[in-house]
Amino acid sequence: MKILAIIGSPRGMQGNTGRLLDEVLSGVREAGAEIEILSLKSLNVQPCVACDMCHKDGICNIKDDYETIKDKLLACDGFILASPNYIFSVSAQMKALFDRCNGLIHCMALEGKYAAMVETSGGGEDEEVLAYMSRFVNTLGANSVGGIGSAVAGVRTFSDEENLYTKARTLGKKLCQSITDKQAYPDQDGFRAAFRLRISGLVDFMQEYWPFEREYWKKKRMNAGM
Repeated sequence: MKILAIIGSPRGMQGNTGRLLDEVLSGVREAGAEIEILSLKSLNVQPCVACDMCHKDGICNIKDDYETIKDKLLACDGFILASPNYIFSVSAQMKALFDRCNGLIHCMALEGKYAAMVETSGGGEDEEVLAYMSRFVNTLGANSVGGIGSAVAGVRTFSDEENLYTKARTLGKKLCQSITDKQAYPDQDGFRAAFRLRISGLVDFMQEYWPFEREYWKKKRMNAGM
């Protein structure tokens, strides 16, 4: 089992988000999974420039590290998104990656995969950012197994650490168990079904301009017997 962890902190694994992610990964290791960590701090992911090339041939035209990250997302069994809370959202580094994933979103290409979220903040509003990341996971077609967030109490320290870290390790194990069991999350099915209808309809409308995604959905419907 391969778990890909993507951290969007400008401090990489050395910051507060990296510290909490470490505990989630401890749970993943206890479950026996293989881990790869990608720190966006050390990678080059440029902002989307709306060139539409991904819609035409499925490949982003920007020459940076995005396509490598995309291939790793497509190859993994599950993934973890970790970001600090920057003004009630993810970091700029993580948001740039999210925007570049629009081709994956238009195809809901990570259907059948599972993901967990990690977030830290200076003063709260953790659930808002976790909910945003979870919705992003669902737009990719994947299942969200949940997330963990916390305000910090100092440099790489948190309030009630023992309880927080236990929950973090449990989340890592839950991610792996969900993959093994092919766990259903029916509370997310409605959103994904509505988004699938919306995005496939948009691709149909834009078919002259988005040929790659048009063919992708055509094959997907054929395979599903639709």
